[in-house]
Amino acid sequence: MEEEVVTVSDITEVDALDLSCMIHAREVSCVEVMRAFLARITAENAWANAIVSMRPEDELLSEAAIADQELAAGRSWGWMHGFPQAIKDLAEATGIPFTQGSPIYRETVGGKDAPFVAKMRRAGAIFIGKTNTPEFGLGSHTYNPVFGPTHNAYRQGLSAGGSSGGAAVALALRMLPVADGSDHAGSLRNPAAFNNVFGMRPGLGRVVDNVDEIFLPRLTVSGPMARSVTDLAALLATQAGTDPRVPFSVDEDPEGFRRPLDRDMTGLRFGWLGGFDGHLATEPGILETCEAAARVFEELGARVEPVRADFDMEALFQAWKWLRHWQVGVALAPLWREEATRALMKSEAVWEVEEGAKLSAFEVTAASAVRSAWFQVVRQLFERFDFLLLPAAQVWPFPVEQPWPGEIAGRRMDTYHRWMEVVVPVTMSGCPAISVPAGFGPQGLPMGLQIWGRWRGEFGLLQAAYAHEQATGWVKRVRPPSLR
Repeated sequence: MEEEVVTVSDITEVDALDLSCMIHAREVSCVEVMRAFLARITAENAWANAIVSMRPEDELLSEAAIADQELAAGRSWGWMHGFPQAIKDLAEATGIPFTQGSPIYRETVGGKDAPFVAKMRRAGAIFIGKTNTPEFGLGSHTYNPVFGPTHNAYRQGLSAGGSSGGAAVALALRMLPVADGSDHAGSLRNPAAFNNVFGMRPGLGRVVDNVDEIFLPRLTVSGPMARSVTDLAALLATQAGTDPRVPFSVDEDPEGFRRPLDRDMTGLRFGWLGGFDGHLATEPGILETCEAAARVFEELGARVEPVRADFDMEALFQAWKWLRHWQVGVALAPLWREEATRALMKSEAVWEVEEGAKLSAFEVTAASAVRSAWFQVVRQLFERFDFLLLPAAQVWPFPVEQPWPGEIAGRRMDTYHRWMEVVVPVTMSGCPAISVPAGFGPQGLPMGLQIWGRWRGEFGLLQAAYAHEQATGWVKRVRPPSLR
């Protein structure tokens, strides 16, 4: 049987780890790789609007040529050597615009690399620009007044999710080999679900993305997105690792994530949380699609059974909302205090600051106590189950002109993030989760299943996601219409 030859036009279809092998074996040059991805971006980004702040093509090709010279001299920068990469526009990267989707920062250019961005650069990535995000990352729908909206990879005119919507669409449309993102309220999980790719929210302390405030508890984490679980694990291995500047960062060798992910699922226990006994409003077909995806683990020999979380879920959401007001409000308060910049902030950002200003230290502490109590409930659930399962979203992708769903199945959403409440329990636990493709609904739109792992359980979580991927293969089975 003849060995398959990958042409330049096929380069963007290759999984990232395989592409790395091809580059290092000198089967394709870094210049060829850069040209292929730039051609794909030219073809798809005009309508999708996923990648923004693109650097000049001649600069990128020049850097790719240097990457080829380095390999010719026997020097590899790392497994991402020569990879075109675009960083989510909520993270700083040296010399690239850092707008955060806000007109306030339209002219701002990054002066340094965020810690995990520096690791990706050291691994060999060539940064070509940024991926689009909502203003300040607020909301699970990617649009802003600087660059406009990002469209769903599977249907133009619908939401890409968010806040890592640009990253997810760039992946789905083969404009990037892998992508980074961040997640407070599902921002790695929701856009992965809406675009039929993988998004992982690592546990607290696994990926260092900020050294400015290191002692107060956090809700936001950064993490990887990919079109395969092995690529997801490889990027996590690059992003993760302890940092002496952050004493609570996880002190484990991240190279362990590069181990083979094969694992027999026989006998493992999966708890299906569904919609938390009707607490969550969900659009028709969401629970059915995700439960069918959950049952895949039964076909692999595991046990899947319904489980109840013995907790006041409304109290949990309210505690999360207070903590979010506090953290978002503190970050944006300096802009809010100045009339000129406050006038340029979207209403949701102003609301977060103003609600945060109403909170006392006692109320913030009370919210943190609710979070602590929730963690103990989750810890006990993981004594009974190896993994927990629930949908990655409560709605299907919606019209791109709609700021956020105001109603689900007849229930009014009282905040701009209530419609994504399904991701909050994971966020509040501090544990890791992965959104894996769950299949497509009646209208042909993608959805994702959250696989939720125990504290510091990222590797086992990757193994479960890998088993599901091998059994379903949704990414390769159903490609975006513009690529068919």
